Amino acid sequence: MTATKEWVVVDAQGQHLGRLCSKVAKLLRGKYKPNFTPHVDCGDNVIIVNADKVVLTGKKWTDRVYLRYSGYPGGQRAMSPVQLKEKGEDRLFRKVVKGMLPKNRLGDAILGNLYVYVGSEHKHEAQQPKVIDVNSYK
Repeated sequence: MTATKEWVVVDAQGQHLGRLCSKVAKLLRGKYKPNFTPHVDCGDNVIIVNADKVVLTGKKWTDRVYLRYSGYPGGQRAMSPVQLKEKGEDRLFRKVVKGMLPKNRLGDAILGNLYVYVGSEHKHEAQQPKVIDVNSYK
């Protein structure tokens, strides 16, 4: 089995975070391809541009809670999407997409194929990525 990996650009401007990330997770995993194999990294390399223009409805920017745990007693930390965004623009996308990938070594490897950029510029022009409309995917 040979994996036909491609480079794709996804524009996050005006997109809802969860809906966009679920489609990105499927792209990373390779679920939209006819030769999908569950135990192989056969998904595409995904470049997300305009990450700062993603949309969360209601009070989710401040009221939603993402948890992490250090492993020590009392080491559970909570962050809101605003705090994650302040630490780094890609942190929010990585946290959301990681939760939608398998919880094993393959999931960690697949997450490495995600590239997030704030503006409309990215540094992967040499790979000749194609721009896709995620709204056309199910």
